[in-house]
Amino acid sequence: MTTTLSAHGLDGKLMQPDWAPLTFEEVRALLAQFPEFNEPIKILTASPRPFSAASVVATANGKVFIKRHHRRVRDKEGLLEEHRFINHLHSHGAAVPRVCANSLDETAIESGDWTYEVHEALAGVDLYGDALSWTPFRAAAHAYSAGHALARLHLAAEGFDAPRRSPRPLVASFTIFASANPGAELNRYLAARPALTENATIREHAEEALELLTPFHKVLLPQLPSLTPLWTHNDLHASNLFWSDASGSAQATAIIDFGLSDRTFAVHDIAQAIERNIIEWLVLVEDPQHPEQVPVHLDHLLALLDGYESVRPLSDEEASALAPMTALCHAEFALSESDYFLGVLDSEEKARMAYDGWLVGHARWSHSNAGHRLLDTLRHWAAERKPHGRNP
Repeated sequence: MTTTLSAHGLDGKLMQPDWAPLTFEEVRALLAQFPEFNEPIKILTASPRPFSAASVVATANGKVFIKRHHRRVRDKEGLLEEHRFINHLHSHGAAVPRVCANSLDETAIESGDWTYEVHEALAGVDLYGDALSWTPFRAAAHAYSAGHALARLHLAAEGFDAPRRSPRPLVASFTIFASANPGAELNRYLAARPALTENATIREHAEEALELLTPFHKVLLPQLPSLTPLWTHNDLHASNLFWSDASGSAQATAIIDFGLSDRTFAVHDIAQAIERNIIEWLVLVEDPQHPEQVPVHLDHLLALLDGYESVRPLSDEEASALAPMTALCHAEFALSESDYFLGVLDSEEKARMAYDGWLVGHARWSHSNAGHRLLDTLRHWAAERKPHGRNP
């Protein structure tokens, strides 16, 4: 049996998935290595996320979540970078899924062109399971709870001292604008990724984005020495949370999907959550000539920040860094997506959406009236918030 589905496209429309869905036969062969689960019974879901194939599977001993990656996207070591972080979080009380090991105590299983991982299936409601990236929360209470959950994750992440990830596609790193010389760091970033460094159009767009984002980097630069490095999730969209129920007051019960995680800063992770939930970027895709018409959910923004600070108050330096970080945080993931589309899928069309629509498009938007409104709100929030006395 093969499950068929459509995947979420970059423009918000449904499309053919990049990767064929999991089949019952490959699931059976994989789970034969995991005695705790025994025989699969049925593939229950097929994820619409485009970058891998993933399903919840019913087995004789309960449900599991299985994900298959092409090895050019995640080889064994690439997955183990994520698994070590998840295991640290799990052991420190974070609400994250357990990574399951096979009979050889392996959590990343390579087979031919593929790398597999198996996670426990979480209890709770997958309330935003069909939600597209860059679509908003359904209620301010959800935004508050998401901020609360992210702060708890950051507390659990403390003490995980692994270095930054190796250069890989589809990672939301933060190195270019963490440098005092972002131009030189951009050169190093591109040089480590042959699909990018060999493409003159990528270089042109990256340099345009660098010019657009330099004013925000100048504001961030004095705050950088006060920011403590931390392994972070970097993709806290509502769809990467499980929820207590389907109501408008539902609470986030767990965080999933650590594929974009890396060693950045707590405030970088908050900025990514703002990027993914507060600004309706898909409207910009439909009408890039009118950036001021992109909806920005400022009530959700403030609820997210209130929820976060109810658990982990930001230092004054972190709070001041949040506005420029929000303008800067997406740049490297847009380049990383471009690397995936060019280097793995060999799709110039999809890459153009990433390096033109997302990299340059988001940078331009930050200079629009709508972008100013968001960043001014963050600056005002940082200036007016009550001091919490927490050192970074």
